[in-house]
Amino acid sequence: MAHVELSISEPLVPQARESIETLRVDNFQLWISAAAVAVEPCLVIDQGLTIAAASPACCELLGLGDPGTVAGRPLLAGLRLVDFTAQRGELDENEIDKIPPLLALSSGRLARGLLRLACAAENGPDDGTVDAIATPVWSGKRVTGSLTFFAPITTAFSAS
Repeated sequence: MAHVELSISEPLVPQARESIETLRVDNFQLWISAAAVAVEPCLVIDQGLTIAAASPACCELLGLGDPGTVAGRPLLAGLRLVDFTAQRGELDENEIDKIPPLLALSSGRLARGLLRLACAAENGPDDGTVDAIATPVWSGKRVTGSLTFFAPITTAFSAS
Protein backbone atom coordinates (compact mmCIF):
# COMPACT_ATOMS: atom_id res chain seq x y z
CA MET A 1 0.00 0.00 0.00
CA ALA A 2 1.34 3.49 -0.90
CA HIS A 3 2.10 5.93 1.84
CA VAL A 4 1.72 9.68 1.24
CA GLU A 5 2.90 12.24 3.74
CA LEU A 6 2.08 15.92 3.53
CA SER A 7 3.52 18.84 5.41
CA ILE A 8 2.69 22.52 5.43
CA SER A 9 5.55 25.00 5.48
CA GLU A 10 6.36 28.48 4.36
CA PRO A 11 6.68 28.73 0.59
CA LEU A 12 10.22 28.87 -0.77
CA VAL A 13 10.71 32.28 -2.34
CA PRO A 14 14.13 32.83 -3.87
CA GLN A 15 15.90 35.91 -2.61
CA ALA A 16 16.35 38.50 -5.31
CA ARG A 17 19.94 39.26 -6.12
CA GLU A 18 21.34 42.73 -5.80
CA SER A 19 20.31 44.95 -8.64
CA ILE A 20 22.88 45.09 -11.41
CA GLU A 21 22.79 48.86 -11.17
CA THR A 22 24.22 48.76 -7.66
CA LEU A 23 27.01 46.44 -8.79
CA ARG A 24 28.23 48.78 -11.50
CA VAL A 25 31.59 50.33 -10.94
CA ASP A 26 32.39 53.75 -12.30
CA ASN A 27 33.93 53.46 -15.77
CA PHE A 28 36.60 56.03 -14.88
CA GLN A 29 37.68 53.97 -11.84
CA LEU A 30 37.96 50.85 -13.99
CA TRP A 31 40.35 52.60 -16.38
CA ILE A 32 42.41 53.94 -13.48
CA SER A 33 42.84 50.40 -12.16
CA ALA A 34 43.72 49.02 -15.59
CA ALA A 35 46.20 51.77 -16.48
CA ALA A 36 48.05 51.59 -13.18
CA VAL A 37 49.13 48.00 -13.84
CA ALA A 38 49.28 48.02 -17.65
CA VAL A 39 52.38 46.82 -19.44
CA GLU A 40 51.88 49.38 -22.22
CA PRO A 41 52.79 53.05 -21.73
CA CYS A 42 49.43 54.64 -20.89
CA LEU A 43 47.92 57.19 -18.57
CA VAL A 44 44.53 58.40 -17.41
CA ILE A 45 43.83 62.05 -16.63
CA ASP A 46 40.72 63.56 -15.09
CA GLN A 47 38.76 66.71 -15.94
CA GLY A 48 41.14 68.81 -13.84
CA LEU A 49 44.10 67.72 -16.05
CA THR A 50 45.47 65.73 -13.13
CA ILE A 51 47.07 62.35 -13.63
CA ALA A 52 44.76 59.72 -12.17
CA ALA A 53 47.00 56.76 -13.09
CA ALA A 54 50.06 56.03 -15.19
CA SER A 55 51.62 52.71 -16.04
CA PRO A 56 55.24 52.10 -15.06
CA ALA A 57 56.17 52.00 -18.77
CA CYS A 58 54.53 55.41 -19.28
CA CYS A 59 56.42 56.93 -16.36
CA GLU A 60 59.68 55.65 -17.81
CA LEU A 61 58.91 56.75 -21.38
CA LEU A 62 57.78 60.25 -20.44
CA GLY A 63 60.25 60.71 -17.58
CA LEU A 64 57.53 61.22 -14.97
CA GLY A 65 59.40 59.50 -12.15
CA ASP A 66 58.16 56.86 -9.74
CA PRO A 67 54.78 55.40 -10.79
CA GLY A 68 53.66 55.36 -7.15
CA THR A 69 53.97 59.14 -6.83
CA VAL A 70 52.66 60.33 -10.19
CA ALA A 71 48.92 60.05 -9.40
CA GLY A 72 47.51 63.38 -8.28
CA ARG A 73 50.10 65.50 -10.08
CA PRO A 74 49.11 67.91 -12.85
CA LEU A 75 49.83 66.37 -16.25
CA LEU A 76 51.76 69.34 -17.57
CA ALA A 77 53.88 69.77 -14.43
CA GLY A 78 56.06 66.80 -15.32
CA LEU A 79 56.29 67.30 -19.07
CA ARG A 80 58.20 69.83 -21.11
CA LEU A 81 56.59 69.82 -24.54
CA VAL A 82 58.49 71.43 -27.38
CA ASP A 83 57.61 72.11 -31.01
CA PHE A 84 59.12 70.37 -34.02
CA THR A 85 61.17 73.35 -35.17
CA ALA A 86 64.96 73.46 -34.99
CA GLN A 87 64.71 76.03 -32.17
CA ARG A 88 62.80 73.53 -29.98
CA GLY A 89 60.54 76.23 -28.54
CA GLU A 90 58.12 75.34 -25.79
CA LEU A 91 54.53 74.91 -26.87
CA ASP A 92 52.24 77.83 -26.14
CA GLU A 93 48.86 77.41 -24.45
CA ASN A 94 46.92 77.14 -27.73
CA GLU A 95 49.16 74.32 -28.94
CA ILE A 96 49.09 72.53 -25.60
CA ASP A 97 45.28 72.40 -25.74
CA LYS A 98 45.65 70.32 -28.92
CA ILE A 99 47.79 67.52 -27.51
CA PRO A 100 45.88 64.22 -27.67
CA PRO A 101 45.12 63.69 -23.95
CA LEU A 102 43.64 67.19 -23.63
CA LEU A 103 41.94 67.20 -27.02
CA ALA A 104 40.14 63.91 -26.28
CA LEU A 105 39.00 65.38 -22.98
CA SER A 106 37.70 68.64 -24.44
CA SER A 107 36.21 67.26 -27.68
CA GLY A 108 34.82 63.96 -26.45
CA ARG A 109 36.41 62.26 -29.47
CA LEU A 110 39.45 60.18 -30.31
CA ALA A 111 42.64 62.18 -30.78
CA ARG A 112 46.04 61.24 -32.15
CA GLY A 113 49.27 63.12 -32.65
CA LEU A 114 53.00 63.26 -32.15
CA LEU A 115 54.49 64.88 -29.07
CA ARG A 116 58.06 66.08 -28.81
CA LEU A 117 59.36 65.98 -25.26
CA ALA A 118 62.45 67.83 -24.13
CA CYS A 119 64.60 65.45 -22.16
CA ALA A 120 67.84 66.20 -20.41
CA ALA A 121 70.53 63.80 -21.61
CA GLU A 122 74.03 63.53 -20.12
CA ASN A 123 75.70 64.92 -23.24
CA GLY A 124 73.32 67.85 -23.76
CA PRO A 125 69.70 68.39 -24.60
CA ASP A 126 67.94 65.58 -26.40
CA ASP A 127 64.37 65.15 -27.49
CA GLY A 128 62.05 62.21 -27.48
CA THR A 129 59.11 61.87 -29.82
CA VAL A 130 56.07 59.81 -28.94
CA ASP A 131 52.94 58.88 -30.81
CA ALA A 132 49.93 59.52 -28.58
CA ILE A 133 46.47 58.04 -29.10
CA ALA A 134 43.82 59.27 -26.68
CA THR A 135 40.19 58.42 -26.11
CA PRO A 136 37.71 60.13 -23.84
CA VAL A 137 36.51 58.20 -20.81
CA TRP A 138 32.76 58.50 -20.39
CA SER A 139 30.65 58.10 -17.27
CA GLY A 140 27.09 58.10 -18.47
CA LYS A 141 26.70 61.00 -20.88
CA ARG A 142 29.65 63.09 -19.73
CA VAL A 143 33.37 62.89 -20.28
CA THR A 144 35.18 62.36 -16.99
CA GLY A 145 38.72 61.94 -18.27
CA SER A 146 40.88 60.59 -21.04
CA LEU A 147 42.96 57.48 -21.56
CA THR A 148 46.11 57.87 -23.65
CA PHE A 149 48.46 55.24 -25.03
CA PHE A 150 51.99 56.21 -26.06
CA ALA A 151 54.51 54.64 -28.42
CA PRO A 152 58.07 55.89 -28.81
CA ILE A 153 59.06 57.04 -32.28
CA THR A 154 62.56 56.01 -33.18
CA THR A 155 64.36 57.02 -36.31
CA ALA A 156 67.10 54.90 -37.76
CA PHE A 157 69.53 56.54 -40.12
CA SER A 158 71.99 54.49 -42.06
CA ALA A 159 75.00 55.76 -43.97
CA SER A 160 74.81 54.46 -47.52
